[in-house]
Formats: sequence, C-alpha cells, structure tokens
Amino acid sequence: MVIWIVIGLALFSLIVLGLAARAVLARVPELHRAVRRLLLKQEALERLAAKAEALQERTLTVADQAGKAADQVTAIRAGRV
Repeated sequence: MVIWIVIGLALFSLIVLGLAARAVLARVPELHRAVRRLLLKQEALERLAAKAEALQERTLTVADQAGKAADQVTAIRAGRV
C-alpha cells in the first residue's frame, strides 16, 4: 500500500514538473524575439554613442576655434583702439 502512495506521489510530481517545463518552453520563442529586439537596440545605441562622441569632439574643436577667433578679435580691437 505504501509503495502505491510513493509511486502516485512520484507520478504526480513528474506531471507537475512536466507542466512547469511546458510553460517555460512555450515562452522560449517569445524570449528569443525579445533578446533579438534588445540586441538590435543595443547596436543602435552603440552607433548613437559613437556619433555622440564624434559630435563632442567636433564641438570641442569648434569651441577651440571660437576661442582663438575671440583672441584674434581682442587683439585686433586692442590694436585699433
């Protein structure tokens, strides 16, 4: 009698485990699509970061040129006044 209870509990446990695994495995394609979307977003963000870095370098160059131009304007005004 005890052996049948043990066998019944083992079978019930296997059924519950199978149902849980089925629920997880049913979501695998959805999770795969989500991972692909995240990878595409990551690539887009990396491209955007590279563009932002280039823009920052260009901004620093323009700011340096503006500073030099301001110095030249100051020198020109000082010579005329």
